[in-house]
Amino acid sequence: MAEKKQIFVIGLDDFNLSMLQHLPEATECDFRPAVKFNEMRGAERLSVKELIHKAYERIDEAGKIDGIITYFDFPASLMVPIIAEKYGLPGTSVESVLKCEHKYWSRREQKKVIPKAIPDFKAFDPFDDGAWDRIGFTPPFWIKPIKSYHSYLAYKITDKDAFEEALEEVRQHIQYIAEPFCELLKDCGVPESISSMEETMFAETQISGHQATVEGYVYDHRVLVYGIIDTIKAKEYPSLSSYLYPSSHPNEVQYRMADLARRVVEQLGLNNTAFNIEFFYNETDNKIYLLEINPRMSQSHAYMFEKVHGLSHHHVIINLALGNRPKPLQFDGEYRIAGHFMLREFECGTVTRVPGEDEIEGLKKDYPDLAIKVNVKEGMHLDDLEEHHIDSYSYVLADIYLAADNHKELMKKYDDVVGRLSFQTDRLQTGKR
Repeated sequence: MAEKKQIFVIGLDDFNLSMLQHLPEATECDFRPAVKFNEMRGAERLSVKELIHKAYERIDEAGKIDGIITYFDFPASLMVPIIAEKYGLPGTSVESVLKCEHKYWSRREQKKVIPKAIPDFKAFDPFDDGAWDRIGFTPPFWIKPIKSYHSYLAYKITDKDAFEEALEEVRQHIQYIAEPFCELLKDCGVPESISSMEETMFAETQISGHQATVEGYVYDHRVLVYGIIDTIKAKEYPSLSSYLYPSSHPNEVQYRMADLARRVVEQLGLNNTAFNIEFFYNETDNKIYLLEINPRMSQSHAYMFEKVHGLSHHHVIINLALGNRPKPLQFDGEYRIAGHFMLREFECGTVTRVPGEDEIEGLKKDYPDLAIKVNVKEGMHLDDLEEHHIDSYSYVLADIYLAADNHKELMKKYDDVVGRLSFQTDRLQTGKR
C-alpha cells in the first residue's frame, strides 16, 4: 500500500477537517495540524513568528510534508507561502500574498489594471489628530485597517463625530493585528514605501450594490473561476446575513466579474493558489466594483459547494498543494442551491440560553442537510466572542448551513430552523456596538 501524503493545515478545526475527509483525495492523504485553530485565534497576543516556528517544529518532527494549506485569513494565509518556500513545495510567492493582504498596497496594484472598478482611497494614521482633514472625503465613506479580517475595526463613517468615535475603538485595538503584520512586512523584503508606512488605516469612498464573491484558482499562471456566490447583507446594518450559491446574478455580470478577477490576479502575481474576490454589482449604473481580494479559498462557502457539486472546494486547495491541476467541479450534489446563514445579535449583552443538543438533533432529523456551529455558551458576554465572530456592528451567535432544490424551499427551511432555536440574551446594550 502506497504511503499516504502528509498534508499540513494551518488552522485545522473539526468543521473543515470533516469537509477534507469527505474528499476522494482523503483516502490518500493524512491531514495534520501545522497550527491548530485555537493557537492563532483568540490569543491575547498574536505572534506570527512564533506560529511559524511552531509549524516548523511539527513538520520537522513528522519528518515529511507533501503539501501545506489553509482556508483562513491572516496569519494563516501568509504563513502558507512562507512554509511552502522553506520546504520547496508548490505555492505562490510571499510577495504576491502580501500584495493581497496589505489592503492599501492591494488597492494601489488594482488601480493599475481596473481603475474604474475600485473606489477612491487614502491611507492615514489613526493616531493623527488631523486625520479627518487629511482624508478629505465627503461622508459616507469607510475606514479600515491595512490588515484585518471579518470586517474587524471597519466602520462606515457618516460624519466627523462618527469618525472620532470609531477612532477611539481603533486606537485601542489596531496594534493587535497591525504590529505583527508590519513586523512581517519588514522581514519579507517588500518595498520600503510599504514596509515603512506609519499609516495603519485607510479610508475609501463608499461603493454599493448587490455583493458577490468569485471563487477561483491559478494553476501554472492560468486563472480559472469555478463559482460565484451571492452575499446578502442584514437589512439595517452593514453586516453579512448569508451566502447563497449559485449566484443569481445575470450571466453577463458574472462574466464581467470573472474578467476583472483575472486581470487583478495576474497583476498581483498570484500563482498555484486559490483565491476569492468580493465584488459589488450596482444595477443603477451597471458597474462592478471590487471590494477585496483574498489569496485563499473561503471556508465559509465549503458546505455550499459540497451540497451543490458533491464535494467541497477543499478539493481545489489539496490538488494545488500537491502540484496538481484541480479537476473541474461537476453539479453532482444532492441539491441545486445551498446557503450559509449567520444568526446575529446586534445588541450587546450576556447569553442566557443556547439550544441544547436534543434541540439541534431534533432539527437535524427534520432537515438531514442541516449543519449548525454554535459560537456562544450560556453566561458568555458577547464581547468575549472570538474576534472572527464579531464585526463592528454585531455578534454571530451561530452559523447555520442548509440546502434545498430552490430558493423558496431554502428560505422556508431557514425560517423554520431559526424559529425553533432557543437563543436568548439579556441585551444589556453596554458594549461598543
